[in-house]
Amino acid sequence: MDHLSGLDAAFLHLETPETPMHVGGLSMYELPPEYKGDFVADVVKHIQSRMHLAPIFQRKLVNMPFDLANPVWVMDDHLDIEHHIRHVIVPPPGSRAQVDRLVSRIHSSLLDRSRPLWEMYVLDGLPTPPDAPKGTRIVGVYSKFHHAGLDGMGGQVLMQAIMDTTPEPRQVRPAKDRRPASRDNFGIAELAGAGIKHNLVQTVKLVKSLPGLIRTARRTMRPAKVAGEIKSAAEKTHWFAPRTPLNVGITNQRSFARFSIPIKEVKEITAANKVSLNDVVMEISSEGMMRYLADMGCRPKDSLLAAVPVSLRPEGNTDMSNQVSMARMSLASNIKDPIERLQAIRASSQGVKSVMTEMKTLLPTDFPSIGAPWLFSALANGFARSRLANTMPAFANVVISNVPGPNITLYFAGAKQISTYPVSIPYHGMALNITLQSYNGWLDFGLIGCRRVMPDIADLGKYMQAAHAELLRRSREMAAEAPAATPAKAAAKPSKPAVVRKPVMAKRKAKAKLNAK
Repeated sequence: MDHLSGLDAAFLHLETPETPMHVGGLSMYELPPEYKGDFVADVVKHIQSRMHLAPIFQRKLVNMPFDLANPVWVMDDHLDIEHHIRHVIVPPPGSRAQVDRLVSRIHSSLLDRSRPLWEMYVLDGLPTPPDAPKGTRIVGVYSKFHHAGLDGMGGQVLMQAIMDTTPEPRQVRPAKDRRPASRDNFGIAELAGAGIKHNLVQTVKLVKSLPGLIRTARRTMRPAKVAGEIKSAAEKTHWFAPRTPLNVGITNQRSFARFSIPIKEVKEITAANKVSLNDVVMEISSEGMMRYLADMGCRPKDSLLAAVPVSLRPEGNTDMSNQVSMARMSLASNIKDPIERLQAIRASSQGVKSVMTEMKTLLPTDFPSIGAPWLFSALANGFARSRLANTMPAFANVVISNVPGPNITLYFAGAKQISTYPVSIPYHGMALNITLQSYNGWLDFGLIGCRRVMPDIADLGKYMQAAHAELLRRSREMAAEAPAATPAKAAAKPSKPAVVRKPVMAKRKAKAKLNAK
């Protein structure tokens, strides 16, 4: 019997009609001119042949008697693949804005808990770039999976199961024969007994780790300082985030926008400023949000705070369960100069890393769950109905998540992947989620928000791109003004053989044009 961990189940219990707790992604694919098949049928066949490589495709939930404890996973022996994989024709002209609105609507609806918790939509009717070979076809695939089944890194494991590195799908070993394991195999007594035993084990573990958790909990909840020593009011941090129009209760309707920037340009910024890629992401998010909030008439004096997911996953762990915690860091949004802000964010990020390194071995991902379905569901619904998010202090202003991805071209059911944009979860009190994923030389950003709060979320994407362009310009100026290496030092460096690289301009131009659609 496969028990949900306490963290996995929390994503179920905190779900309300206004806050679907699934994560997803919109990927764009290119089919070659010579392709004459039925891509939807190919996707169905492809997923059916790979289902056994990723349990989330076939397992569903069985609740404990009277919801006394967290549910368990069982295999669904009567899976209806046509329910999970669907075909959608985007109305002409199939513009970028139309696709984003469609994704927003699909992402707004809850998954059916009586079935495996995933859905996939093949989007047809998309325009082809003008410079593409005649007969080329562009298709989109939007997919969503419940967060109870996997976290960001678990999603990467899932992608490894269904994606290929060549146009010809690799051969995988077929699934082993197994005995059917349906709901009827578990009686009330068996379920109750297994639930009690699991909770006793988790209670013992929690009691043993409680002293260490209490000692370090305060450091985790406290946002990291903007700098090692506070030198000005701009560097001061607070327990709570400043209130903004984004920190309110939300509806179930979503707005979605996406854009991409070249990793090569981000690396120029990191090299010139001696910061990390994630620091650059935080800086352009900070600047973009401040410009967007200014349009709403909001100019917070204190720095915005970001809630940042932190992986607790041990090295080499490929489980699809959630192994993640949340830390907060300053976005230094009250520092006007982008270079100074970037350095302040770097210091704040280092503070978060030091705290989470200490907490990584202490934070549990499973804990006792007797009564948890009732308690957490009641709290989630009460929080939504009372509209406390509109008045209570904000925990953070935004969720920002960076998911590492492959730096090679991938293929799905024979189609070449061009880009992949994450679609994540906003929640009451944080109506905006910014998630990005690296792929094949690009950073693909997915912005998802509450439509009532952010109907013009595409403007935020434009502001973030402008912030990136400004930071790149300033960084290039710094690099040009930096003193050149002395001849002696230059001569001391060993010469490296020239590396012949394949031209990438055509691929970058094609993707840029696709992003502009």
